[in-house]
Amino acid sequence: MKYSQAKQGRIFIIRLEDGDIVHKEIEKFSRKESVRAAALIILGGADKGSKLIVGPEHRRREPIIPMEHVLDNVHEIAGTGTIFPDEKGKPILHMHMGCGRKTSSVTGCVRKGVKVWHIMEVILFELVDTTAVRSFDPTTGFILLRP
Repeated sequence: MKYSQAKQGRIFIIRLEDGDIVHKEIEKFSRKESVRAAALIILGGADKGSKLIVGPEHRRREPIIPMEHVLDNVHEIAGTGTIFPDEKGKPILHMHMGCGRKTSSVTGCVRKGVKVWHIMEVILFELVDTTAVRSFDPTTGFILLRP
């Protein structure tokens, strides 16, 4: 386990609009408002064609090959995530969301492009006084949090 501390800064209430791509809009907002690090919750609707990463193709085999799932219709969503800067200071969102329709659901990472259906509501809790960053890990190929 590795850890560090942070303090809570500002709290933002954000409404994403129809057609917005979740990770792009949240990262753009973070740059505009100089949010370096944050914790987020999100809820609303994801549109047909939204893409999620739903796990590695093989459990413990390298190279790690991500699996992509494309939503075949509109889904209700709830998710949570974090923002931390990369080594150049650019805020990077890591968010997972559960997407459900009728009696089926899928959960995954939004980094491939989840598109807003009408609205999504985001509460962003800024974290200040933290040195945590995301950096590339050559073993996994992931951009990992370094607290």
